[in-house]
Amino acid sequence: MGWFTLIICSLQVFNSLYNSDENVFIAAPTGSGKTVCAELALFRLMTTAIANQQVDESGEPIFKCVYVTPHEELVEQRYADWSARFGNKLGRRVVRLTGETAADLKLLARGQIIVTTPDHWDVLSRRWKQRKHVQSVNLFIADELHLIGAEAGPVYEVVCSRMRYMASQIESSGQPLRIVGLAHSVTSLRDMASWLGCSSGSSYNFQPNTRPLPLDLSIVELNFNHQASRLLAANRPMFRAINRYACLTTGSGPGLHRPTIVYVASRRQAQRTALDLITMQATANAIGATQHQQPKFVPLSGHLEEALEKAAGQISDSAVSEILRYGGGVAYLHKALNKSDRRLVEALFSAGALHTLVVSRDLAWTSSISAYLVIVLDTQDYNGKIHAYEDYPIVDLIQMVGRANRPGLDSDAKAIIFCQTGKKEYLRKFLHDPLPVESHLDHELHDHFNAEIVTKTIENKQDAVDYLTWTFLYQRMTQNPNYYNLQGVTHRHLSDHLSELVETTLTDLEQSKCISIDDEMDLSPLNLGMIAAYYYIFHSTIELFSLSLTNKMKIRGLLDVISNASEFDTLLPVRHHEDTVLRQLAGKVPQKLAAKASYTSSHVKANLLLQAHLSRITLSTELQGDTDRLLVCTIRLIQACVDVLSSNSWLGPALAAMEFSQMITQAVWHKDSYLRQLPHFNADRISKCQTAGVESIFDLMELEDNARAQLLEGLSQAEVADVARFCNRYPDVEVTYDLTGPNGLISSKTQVRSGDTISVNVNIERDEANAGPVLSPFFPQKREEGWWLVVGEVKTNSLLAIKRLTLAKSTKVRLELTVPSSQSGGRHEYTLFFMSDAYMGCDQEYRFTLDVR
Repeated sequence: MGWFTLIICSLQVFNSLYNSDENVFIAAPTGSGKTVCAELALFRLMTTAIANQQVDESGEPIFKCVYVTPHEELVEQRYADWSARFGNKLGRRVVRLTGETAADLKLLARGQIIVTTPDHWDVLSRRWKQRKHVQSVNLFIADELHLIGAEAGPVYEVVCSRMRYMASQIESSGQPLRIVGLAHSVTSLRDMASWLGCSSGSSYNFQPNTRPLPLDLSIVELNFNHQASRLLAANRPMFRAINRYACLTTGSGPGLHRPTIVYVASRRQAQRTALDLITMQATANAIGATQHQQPKFVPLSGHLEEALEKAAGQISDSAVSEILRYGGGVAYLHKALNKSDRRLVEALFSAGALHTLVVSRDLAWTSSISAYLVIVLDTQDYNGKIHAYEDYPIVDLIQMVGRANRPGLDSDAKAIIFCQTGKKEYLRKFLHDPLPVESHLDHELHDHFNAEIVTKTIENKQDAVDYLTWTFLYQRMTQNPNYYNLQGVTHRHLSDHLSELVETTLTDLEQSKCISIDDEMDLSPLNLGMIAAYYYIFHSTIELFSLSLTNKMKIRGLLDVISNASEFDTLLPVRHHEDTVLRQLAGKVPQKLAAKASYTSSHVKANLLLQAHLSRITLSTELQGDTDRLLVCTIRLIQACVDVLSSNSWLGPALAAMEFSQMITQAVWHKDSYLRQLPHFNADRISKCQTAGVESIFDLMELEDNARAQLLEGLSQAEVADVARFCNRYPDVEVTYDLTGPNGLISSKTQVRSGDTISVNVNIERDEANAGPVLSPFFPQKREEGWWLVVGEVKTNSLLAIKRLTLAKSTKVRLELTVPSSQSGGRHEYTLFFMSDAYMGCDQEYRFTLDVR
């Protein structure tokens, strides 16, 4: 996006953004310069800090900007772009939050420009009163704000409302917080601006036709209710449209191709459509040759063919590689492609080596490519949650159509949408007019109320009502009362509706045992509510854990309980005909499902994917992508299970949950050899090691070099280096401890009384060279190590004390336990467990005895 876009959109708001510190709201269509507006506000912040001599010891300006956008892919794009612009060129510290609270707090402290999603910022900003680095944010940029009306909108709305409230609370501190909101053209400008604290003079709403290039949008209806028939019927019109608008004939010479993007519903449809285009292209050229005409689809020049051939050899996906080789300038993209493959295909398209790119619709927000012609091949997709086809969200269609935009290369742009009969006027209205945006927060209040009660932002029912007055929901209720089921628009009607909403939500939380309500007014968090808020999980999930976890729970039971978490309802939709694939997968996993299991259920899918991960079963690209998202969420759920189990003082199940965390991280079953964690160690090599008496990774490390070399025989030098790297990183920790009581140090002969408080003082030493992220090639995200220290009595299955910790080179921890009452007294044997959350085989146990009287 170049500076010329300022002429169209940003020039009108330049004064508000760069010459003032007011909150600003800008609503304009995709491609009209909103990113430049964000950068202007950021430049204003940096120059103001320098002008006011707000610099650190090294002379760098002191400031913090948080940029939030709802899609993870957009966060990646913005992080890469601003790292290059502000990081490499200006020396500013640009960071991207990861979702792990401990790591994100460090990134927040270090970063000057923080790029994140609403979910990740929600986790950090919930405790803004205790976190000085959150309070020190000077500029908050909320992009794609029209998406508060989408599925993930309630979290985004809460985050923006919290920042607005925080700004009002810290205004007197002399460190004001500026909010800049960016959105597509909206109908509710006044309400959104008021919600963000923007005056009428700093609120701008540009019409959808305010674009760098004029867009010719056509909507074509197809009279077929059956989606597959509709797609077949659209193929020929699509091909003719590409012929007409994207292929320019030059008379005597060969034609020119203008780039075309075709959006389809899924990966399979992308592949089918690309093959159909290639077939129709070859047929058209063959017919043209018999009639002595110039080919419409021009053969690629030599250097472009060489570029495609070279790129095809670098693509890991064999189907995409073949299309590149023989597609004649046609290729396809889908979300399951790895990032390097995707970037390579996008680069080929941007360079002109590909003239037509078929893209699955889930990449509409991910990919930054643009074209002269955009075709949306149908506007419906299968929704696995409701087991039916449903229309694309309008915001997705707006994003797709917005990709027809190449300022400086074209003088205009073209978009064509193929849809079902009866949809034309509906689509035309929402694509040509500003977008209506409504809040859905009233349906998703439970978890946000719970979090605010835990942080004591909400301490009674009146606080809960006041909390809602800071939301966009409150702004819209009286403007669209029927949508929100209000009986009237007076202040009394609004007050009654808010009170009823608060009462219903809090009652649900009380029944879930997340909060307690005292004297029908005062609110306080309970243990389950605190666990749910800390691990960022749904209140319905923590209620499920509370009801389902038992004192005899084993790995199989944990797998079943976690698979039924509410998070997977939205995280793992079942695709069309995917139930057949899941049924086949069920025959390959070790723990069989019940005969009545529904293979259209997200929870059955979660169970099967977790088992497939632990068994290292090769999955399709879509299922592997689902598994990657599933695993990141599962770690949080397991940690919440540990807290619920330890709250009930159940030792065995808590240790099983800790072991389950290790299994998920390393993709091994609890009955597998510890050696399976090592890279390149297959069943034959593990068997060879076991025959030689090597059962653990420590055994392998302690071997003589010659003996180890024999066991590693057959591995390449690079593979041996991978094994060595894992062994060097594998935790080698020395644990020592002592016990102290009311009368000092406790020995084996010291007697203690029931009810005494005993301190277990643990000293942990670790070689600093071993520190670093977990080596877990089958886990999709970088993880930092975590550990648990547990004291329990195995005989009675009692957990007496627990503490979660991260390790430094030297760590000292104190655990306190109360000696349980015993009618007969006598000697009780306890165990100190030192448990990893990421590696198997490095846990340690130490037994000690207390003489109780």
